[in-house]
Amino acid sequence: MEIAVESLETSALTKAQLAELLFEQIGLNKRESKDMIDAFFVLIADTLVDGNDVKISGFGNFQIRTKAPRPGRNPRTGEAIPIEARRVVTFHASHKLKEQIQGGHL
Repeated sequence: MEIAVESLETSALTKAQLAELLFEQIGLNKRESKDMIDAFFVLIADTLVDGNDVKISGFGNFQIRTKAPRPGRNPRTGEAIPIEARRVVTFHASHKLKEQIQGGHL
């Protein structure tokens, strides 16, 4: 099944646009479409918050990485400030997605 996204008004695909595409092309009603998109992203976010990676075959991997504390500097004043340890999300595109991007089509 292929979903066409030619009619995008902006250069970024939004959750609202995803829900609209589900409504138009899959046949779900608007409420179901919005709920499905919201549930999908809540599931991904909750999985990452719990410290687990998210792997979407043919698309890529979202991984949690812990960054160590390090010294930083205020660029305006030059004052040294400590940057605390934190967890960040990284995304690594799959080889299939990279090939599609290089080829200019999805």
